[in-house]
Amino acid sequence: MTSSSAESSESSEAVYELAQINIGRLKALLDSEQLKPFTDGLAPVNAVADASDGFVWRLQDDTGDATDFRVFDEWTLVNMSVWRDTNALTAFMYQGQHRELLARRREFFERLEEAVTALCWVPAGHRPTVEEAETRLLHLRAHGPTEYAFTVRTSFPPGPASPLADPVSGAAPALAPGPDPATDPAPESLSRSAS
Repeated sequence: MTSSSAESSESSEAVYELAQINIGRLKALLDSEQLKPFTDGLAPVNAVADASDGFVWRLQDDTGDATDFRVFDEWTLVNMSVWRDTNALTAFMYQGQHRELLARRREFFERLEEAVTALCWVPAGHRPTVEEAETRLLHLRAHGPTEYAFTVRTSFPPGPASPLADPVSGAAPALAPGPDPATDPAPESLSRSAS
């Protein structure tokens, strides 16, 4: 790699951060005995995430977690966070208490056939909304991994990305693509789906 292409890559990574979105459809009420190991593990896992190298931001409500947020229906929790890059995210995901809870996810969440995790590059400083999370996840389900929404196994380099047209109607998605870092570097406020 030449000096100028290395500088371009570093510049691109500084302009973009990695957003991760994952959902889980609950098997029981959050305050049930069945979900107690999950709910008891949230604060310690979140504390590890917050202190992890490359961690930038995570969705949370006034209690410090994201269990009040829902997507698609009242049983589906959403978790979102922003990281420096895929290496930082995967280093957190596959170790310690997070790995332990991840291994037990079938105790707490239904098995869904559709994609439940999506990654995307967002402009540095941008904080995705719940509506954006839904859009990216639905895009991944409709099109498979693309620059607009991808997976840990099939990732793309940092950069701008636009959604693909709907495969059935050919229409572009109703929601606009993520913000352009040149015109919208400021974080957006969070929205909360009604529970």
